[in-house]
Amino acid sequence: MNWRLIFVLSLFGLAMAFATVFWIQSGVEPFIWVAIAIVCGYFIALYAPGRYFLHGFLVSMVNCVWITGAHIMLSAAYLAHHAKEAEQYAQINKQSGLGVTQAMLIFGPMIGVISGVLFGLFAVICSKVFRKA
Repeated sequence: MNWRLIFVLSLFGLAMAFATVFWIQSGVEPFIWVAIAIVCGYFIALYAPGRYFLHGFLVSMVNCVWITGAHIMLSAAYLAHHAKEAEQYAQINKQSGLGVTQAMLIFGPMIGVISGVLFGLFAVICSKVFRKA
């Protein structure tokens, strides 16, 4: 496992954590994540010693920590810039009694696992396309 590679690639997640709070709207975010997944897959294909899927998955899980943490710490600003998500959290609260922080702690890792599978698949595909020299 190349832990340094995983950490360095997860810095995209740290940047996105703050960018999604203040600047990036929900409709644009998936396209940016696909681009990040492709870039990460490319670098995993070049620098990982194998286990490409696991490297991609772990990058996404570290991203999940960055993003969930930032969204919880900056939840007031996040909700102020994301009316649709604020309404969804209000509905969750109404139906289950979960507060925003609790809901983020539940749904953040779930999204992290789903995106981890996608990051892992991108890493595997890139490992087949971009062979090491």
